[in-house]
Amino acid sequence: MIITVTLNAAIDKSLSVPNFRLGRRHRTVEQTTLPGGKGVNVARTLKTLGQPVIATGFAGGATGTRIVEALTDESILNDFVRIREESRTNTAVLDPTNSETTEINERGPAVSGRELELFRDKLLYLARGAAIVIFAGSLPRDVDADFYADLIKDLRKLGIVVVIDTDGDPLRHAVRAEPHVVSPNVLEAEELVGHEFNDDEDRIIAVREMVSLGAQEAIMTTPDGCFGSVLDDGESALYRVCIEPREAVAAVGAGDAFLAGYVAARYGGKPPAECLRYGVACGAESVHRLGAGLVDPNKVDRLLGDIEVQRLATPAEVS
Repeated sequence: MIITVTLNAAIDKSLSVPNFRLGRRHRTVEQTTLPGGKGVNVARTLKTLGQPVIATGFAGGATGTRIVEALTDESILNDFVRIREESRTNTAVLDPTNSETTEINERGPAVSGRELELFRDKLLYLARGAAIVIFAGSLPRDVDADFYADLIKDLRKLGIVVVIDTDGDPLRHAVRAEPHVVSPNVLEAEELVGHEFNDDEDRIIAVREMVSLGAQEAIMTTPDGCFGSVLDDGESALYRVCIEPREAVAAVGAGDAFLAGYVAARYGGKPPAECLRYGVACGAESVHRLGAGLVDPNKVDRLLGDIEVQRLATPAEVS
């Protein structure tokens, strides 16, 4: 079983609005409304890929009820802690004439200390039957930045593979807790290591820096694929995986689809390079849809042959 954790779950509205301009009235030409938050998006893709997954986190108020009911309608197993305050609603506006996306994300509810304890107890109970736990997305308002880190330490004691995809201070604390995999995008990685990347050499150095900070493996997603420092037969290996850019409908949620594909392949026992290849294929396929976490497994399979996987020399190999 795979568990996805979404502590700031939401109802996500995606709107396609041609020639979008601030201060004007518009009509949508297409729209979707789905339960969301990064971990929920990952769970949706994992379910579509045929993997056993359960989504957990916090859900509050009428919006929280909608999240749970919609996940159930999608046949995604879920077990959320109900909280007093209302879960958030997020809106993404895509302009199909220029492929620009504007996102407006509510900050979400505050969560009490008692609710945090209830969630911790629930997660450790669910984890008894899990092989992998994925923490994805932001922390709720006023929750201590080391909350993910504490949970990572608890799960590592149980021998569970832990994956983290967040940003800012929660990511910094989480990496020090030694998760098995950290998977930021380029901007999140720059913030984590403390400098900007000018070229591929900088990006290669960055994934190694993330490992030196505490993560066992580090994967940085890019618009055309990823860079990864992973364990291959117990040895550290560097990979660059990429696909020729294609015209996209919407890029929102592509990183979540990537992470789901990577974890699905890893759960299925695929070699590290093939896990990265499958993740890139899922991310690339997802950008053709309005709404996060939506992929067609058959089209993912057809993309695999278009993806270039290059093993890079590590500094030790260079010398």
